[in-house]
Amino acid sequence: MRTPICDFVRDYAQRNGTRLHMPGHKGESFIGCERLDITEISGADSLYEANGIIAESEENASALFGCKTFYSTEGSSQCIRAMMHLVTLYAREKGETPRVLAARNVHKTFLYAAALLDTEVDWLYGDGDLLTRTVTADAVGKYLEKSEKLPHALYITSPDYLGNVADIAGIAAVCREYGVLLCVDNAHGAYLKFLPVSEHPIDLGAHICCDSAHKTLPVLTGGAYLHIAKDAPSFFAERAKDSLALFGSTSPSYLIMQSLDAANRYIAEAYPGLLGEFCLSVMEIKDKLRIHGYLLYGNEPLKITLRAKAYGYLGTELADILRDKGMECEFADPDYMVLMLTPEISREALDALCSVLCDIPAKEPIFSKPPVPACGVRRMSVREAMLSPCEWIEADKAVGTVLALPSVGCPPAVPIAVCGEVLDANAVRCFKYYGIEKISVVK
Repeated sequence: MRTPICDFVRDYAQRNGTRLHMPGHKGESFIGCERLDITEISGADSLYEANGIIAESEENASALFGCKTFYSTEGSSQCIRAMMHLVTLYAREKGETPRVLAARNVHKTFLYAAALLDTEVDWLYGDGDLLTRTVTADAVGKYLEKSEKLPHALYITSPDYLGNVADIAGIAAVCREYGVLLCVDNAHGAYLKFLPVSEHPIDLGAHICCDSAHKTLPVLTGGAYLHIAKDAPSFFAERAKDSLALFGSTSPSYLIMQSLDAANRYIAEAYPGLLGEFCLSVMEIKDKLRIHGYLLYGNEPLKITLRAKAYGYLGTELADILRDKGMECEFADPDYMVLMLTPEISREALDALCSVLCDIPAKEPIFSKPPVPACGVRRMSVREAMLSPCEWIEADKAVGTVLALPSVGCPPAVPIAVCGEVLDANAVRCFKYYGIEKISVVK
């Protein structure tokens, strides 16, 4: 498979001409990648008006994913906003105010999109704590059956941050029964397409989804995909570039685009075989950890998520132990430690990880549980809250106030409360539990 973006930039760099254009480093080395860092010069195409090498590269990606695929150099965050813009256009074409039903464990970027686009959002809470809430096909069906006015789309996150994969096929079937679009934040699951049997949302019935290529594929940070199914509303593919451009920089990174371009060849050649073998190795490690006494969470093939308290530790304590051994986890909080794996990790490194974890002596389980956020009482819309004058106050003084901004960090960026909701004592307990001492509230 050709890599047209990489080939063009490499050829340009080798010519070593005088760069009378941006960027300001002029190809001179300061951190090492400058020779390959260019902008929209002649022949380089333009991401949001692509009809040359970028268009060819995106066509290669589309062939690999079996749908219409577009590049983002600003992560899934840009794609999430674009997805919601397309849903907005879908609703406006019907002469209706856009309404989205969303699982409560959304990434905070979804809230930013709702604010920017003035989208009405209804919530599906699911069971579990902040990070383990799951949405089932049955729950979606019951909600839609009782709805006096159907939403235009259902928006879910799968896999979630801890590695639980939702029943996308079942949920998609329910959505199609009611004529509701299914949008999936698949940021952690780009690789799911290339398992021996695809588990990618588009193949399971989603109309549109985003993948963060950089999270699980060998792509530079910021590289992502927006995927549109063949049976999505026809204008989705036609307007996708407009939607991405609405939220994207006019100076998209050519380094990231080269990385996405190079990934196409890697995926087309060696990746599926490597991925299949690596997943078997990860399964072996998971089995060893279970036998040793660890309790695992989630069913995602490339994540190992430990329920730390069941082994007698906080997740942050296990993370510190790994860090002392030169191993850095993806995420840790009092309850969980998340390890993200890809075939770029050697079998030796996997075995070393297993050895370190198994050398940690088990202790008496810790039985405390994280607080479960209550169902929020909406005082104003997400947009009204985010665009209102606000102030930062101590979290323990926030009962009765209205949340202005999400006030959660990334990772995991799952909102404890939603902008525009009245904060109760339980919400405040959640903020304190997760170490958030100051929050933004409407004045």
